[in-house]
Amino acid sequence: MEIIRIDDPADPRVAPYLSIRERDLAGRQGRFIAEGKVVLNVLFQAARFEAESVLILENRLVGIADTLRLAPPSMPVYSASQAVMDEIAGFHIHRGILAVGRKRDADDPETLIALLPPRALVIVLVGLSNHDNVGAIFRNAAAFGADAVLLDETCCDPLYRKAIRVSVGAALKVPFAVAADAGSIAALLDRAGFGQVALSPSGASDIRNASRPDRLALYLGTEGDGLPDALLSRLQTVRIGMAEGFDSLNVAAASAIALHHFTSGK
Repeated sequence: MEIIRIDDPADPRVAPYLSIRERDLAGRQGRFIAEGKVVLNVLFQAARFEAESVLILENRLVGIADTLRLAPPSMPVYSASQAVMDEIAGFHIHRGILAVGRKRDADDPETLIALLPPRALVIVLVGLSNHDNVGAIFRNAAAFGADAVLLDETCCDPLYRKAIRVSVGAALKVPFAVAADAGSIAALLDRAGFGQVALSPSGASDIRNASRPDRLALYLGTEGDGLPDALLSRLQTVRIGMAEGFDSLNVAAASAIALHHFTSGK
């Protein structure tokens, strides 16, 4: 694989990497940034996405050689010094490994659900705007074998650079789809025969007493406000028991406990 040296931060070949943080917020018109060796490994093997190019710090090339062998042969591999790479990105890139990925056509929620096996576990995220939490939940979903993630439109993008990084690439691995709102997700899953369980500090029963149906949808809401009352009223609700005087966990930590419970006999 040919290594293309970049000495000018204004080189048009690396334009997609310019001012990463600002463009993360503005959107990338169908593209996303993947960061780090582990994430790159996942990206190169992900059926739902493709890598357009990589930009590697010059002193990381030897250590990432095996990973680069997984890349499409025609994919450009750019290399730069630390100073040039930092100027391109707009901040210090201490990992020294970036890639531009392209999103394929978005998965449709109905199609995604229709493709799931008879025994399936779906995570439903409602109103989660924190990229760290979304990334961590995707990581937990992959670790415990969840089949898919559904998000309402108020959630942040799982393909935001930080969410991908925190997920350790799981956001590129676990199938997901975005629906208009939580009500339409609940209706879709009801038609598909899913038992639907909402995790809430005020849940009607302890999660340790909750059984796992063959098809389960686990709902998680934003910290503080939690899931909307109108949604909670139509779902089975469970809580994670806490020590006296403390009522809740970080939503990502809570998701790990809930997923462990519901997959322990999978």
